[in-house]
Amino acid sequence: MQKQQAPEQKALGTSKAGVPVVAEADVVVIGAGPGGFAAALRARREGCSVVIVEKFDMPGGVHTSGLQGAANTGVGGIHTELMERFAREGCIYAPTEKDLPDWAGNALSHYDYYLKPGSPFRRESFNPDAAGNIMVRMLDEAGVHSIYGASFVDVEMEDDHGERRITHAIIETVEGRQAVRGRIFVEGSGTAEVVARAGAPFVSGGGRQHETVSQDPEKRPIPGGLLWIMSGIDFAKTAEYQRNADDPALSKLINKARAAGDIPPELYRPRMADQGVYGDHYIGHPTIDMSPIQGPGTFILWQNVPYEWALHMDESAEHASRAKTELRRLIDIEAQFLRKYVPGFENAFIVHVGRYVGVRDGRHPIGEYVFSIDDAREGRSFPDAVTKPMTKTFFWDAYTKYTFEVPFRSFLPKEVNNLLLTGASLSFTFETIFMVMRNFPWCTQTGEIAGLAAARCVKEGVNTKQLKWTEPLF
Repeated sequence: MQKQQAPEQKALGTSKAGVPVVAEADVVVIGAGPGGFAAALRARREGCSVVIVEKFDMPGGVHTSGLQGAANTGVGGIHTELMERFAREGCIYAPTEKDLPDWAGNALSHYDYYLKPGSPFRRESFNPDAAGNIMVRMLDEAGVHSIYGASFVDVEMEDDHGERRITHAIIETVEGRQAVRGRIFVEGSGTAEVVARAGAPFVSGGGRQHETVSQDPEKRPIPGGLLWIMSGIDFAKTAEYQRNADDPALSKLINKARAAGDIPPELYRPRMADQGVYGDHYIGHPTIDMSPIQGPGTFILWQNVPYEWALHMDESAEHASRAKTELRRLIDIEAQFLRKYVPGFENAFIVHVGRYVGVRDGRHPIGEYVFSIDDAREGRSFPDAVTKPMTKTFFWDAYTKYTFEVPFRSFLPKEVNNLLLTGASLSFTFETIFMVMRNFPWCTQTGEIAGLAAARCVKEGVNTKQLKWTEPLF
């Protein structure tokens, strides 16, 4: 495909509010996480001109800038293409029981703790920075006009026969406030920022409540987290200590450090008593929580926002700043604890801290259809299904597998007729998004669906609410 040329700024005029227009396209994508990335790529490959706006220096969102790096088996389309390219270009690391014989079933393992000790496993991850480089090239090769280092701040809108449509996305760059004009817009922010700025309805984060705060009017979201990477770890030495000291969760070392004043109460806090909050997921992490990544001796670790802080990082600048400050402080304290107390970490060092705190429970847009947990449980089918029936494991429901479909109407926010949703910003209830529907494969698939839908709207000369979706893409 011939490379799309970035338009000259001087020829594009200003928006109605007088903001200089620096780019225009058939499809404008806000946010280059897995959903936004796939949407931009698919729309461009369908022949549309595409602009994508990203606040960081590469696509990939939480999986690159946020360091998650979780590799998965390809699920088709762009996701499979990505995984194959990551593997071909040497950025996937895949240790097995031969490399880490004490990893399966280890209490410190983020993903593989549930396995029988000594059992076979294969834990695939990709190097976040190398993967980001590949994703940058893929957008460039396709001819997508990418604007990095640009913060999305607002939209301009107009009435369209009784409905509203977005005309411009307003961004902030090193040149100041600028506008991007488009026909169809894609929500790829991961926290429904475009939905909020467009004035479309949404439900704030704050899912199932703990019994002691059920009367508290302040909703407490599923805690977000900041990921960080440590190298120089001799995990065989750590595992030897776990066995010899009968200290699988390092509780003895944690208690020793706490008694010496080296660990504050908010680090390795105990899990909350009510298992109905979020069960064993993301509450407390009373020990080390880690997973191998990038290469031998290198592990990614999780630092989570305490549930009790009730931080809405997607809606409050004060909350977001507190999370960034406090979690970096806790990472520093945890790193010092690991080096001082835990065998195998004596020569370990921090090599990377995520560029942002991940939001697990942000705004939930209200779309033309709100997909709920009951839709999954009852295996509902829809005439506008975007995929064939798919089976997912819902861990809150005792790891029950459900087979169901998702309607295209969940991609359509109410009150705006030229905006498509993706990934964690779909019109889903918090249970369904949090349980299984916010991972890399699904977010990439939804982005590709949105990108194809945007291209069809452009070709057919219709808005997103008028588009007829009748066949599954995957």
